[in-house]
Amino acid sequence: MQKSLTKTLVFQLQPDEDGQRLLDDAFLEARRVYNETIRRAKNGEDWDEIRQDLESDANLVNNTAQLVVQKSLEAMENYYEYDDYNQPSHTKGGAYPLRSNYEEGYNLFLKDDCIRYRVSAKPYNPVKGTLSGSLDSLEQLRQAIQSDEWRVGTAEAIQRNGNYELHINITHTETEVQDKAESRTVVGVGINEDCVALAALHENDIGDSVVIDFPEIKKERHRYFTMRKRMQNAGKSSFDRAFEQKEERFVHDQLHKVSRRVVEWVSRFETPVIVFEDLKEMRDSIDYGTRMNRRLHSLPFRKLREFITYKAAFQGIPSEAINPEYTSQACSLTTCEYTTRANRNKKRFKCVECGRQDHADRNAAINIAKKELEKLDRNVPALKTLPTVRKLRRQASGCVDQPTVTHDTARGHHADGVAGVSD
Repeated sequence: MQKSLTKTLVFQLQPDEDGQRLLDDAFLEARRVYNETIRRAKNGEDWDEIRQDLESDANLVNNTAQLVVQKSLEAMENYYEYDDYNQPSHTKGGAYPLRSNYEEGYNLFLKDDCIRYRVSAKPYNPVKGTLSGSLDSLEQLRQAIQSDEWRVGTAEAIQRNGNYELHINITHTETEVQDKAESRTVVGVGINEDCVALAALHENDIGDSVVIDFPEIKKERHRYFTMRKRMQNAGKSSFDRAFEQKEERFVHDQLHKVSRRVVEWVSRFETPVIVFEDLKEMRDSIDYGTRMNRRLHSLPFRKLREFITYKAAFQGIPSEAINPEYTSQACSLTTCEYTTRANRNKKRFKCVECGRQDHADRNAAINIAKKELEKLDRNVPALKTLPTVRKLRRQASGCVDQPTVTHDTARGHHADGVAGVSD
């Protein structure tokens, strides 16, 4: 099955003083266009009229103005999709990214051993220079410019910590991704706010399972949320966006590392398919009060899934989504499968019918894989016992095994005793 795959490469622009001034002016103009688009959309104005007015009125090249307005309306569309949660603000200041299409809003040229750029942020005033970045990124971009198998796509110019960057999307148009119907291993994925659980099932048995912890994301998100609230209460709203950007960069980097580890683990199995819970269905089912809704709705489930999906696709591994109904409440043992909300308490799963204990997300990942096997009309293995829960926790030296059981009854190959699974 052919599937187009997109990768983002990051480069430094390093413009001269005039180029910096032009980019700074364009960033502020893009912010004005964004704010005005959001304001008018909130007032219920027709979106086609908003596009027409702002694209012609903006002091930006036409292509960039179109993409800024499009991105603004996508933010509003996402807000409505998730039941009026996390409404975009139309009062923010500061720089806003300049998005443009290749050979329309920006261009690239190979010269000697360098890649030259021209970013047309403002009409008739292009910013020119030489891209700098990692050798690997420069080589991939050079290949994309020269090869028919790659396509150079949309880019974003941004300002970060006083530096000017260009984030360029390149797409491989002919990557081969296996047909999910040919998969021999189904890997269920259970994503929580500080871990991701994986369970690999074959038609005759469970292959393996693992829980990858990433507590740093939850901890840092809470820290940044607390700092932003303190700044807002002190009336220092100008710092709010700076904290938000730092948080976004931290989460983005951590999710890349976690998704890379997930794909490495999945790649061990023969012709796997990765199966997620449907994110829209999952978000619609969340209603635990204002505080918990804020935490859970703002978690980067979608971004982690996207990172895993495209990294897996580069390895030829397909992805799928299933309805998450009862996956976290049902006992995954075939001899039981008793389903009730009382079975789950935070990270601990304890079946009130058979007494089996498990890591709640590992249990959910197994149920997700079982659902996909049924969906593919495959044999679902009779699971009478399960492997010991194994955790990987990311540390400075990389992923390391962590003990997940503390009681003798849970040691050994199986973790189906009545005690022993830690939180």
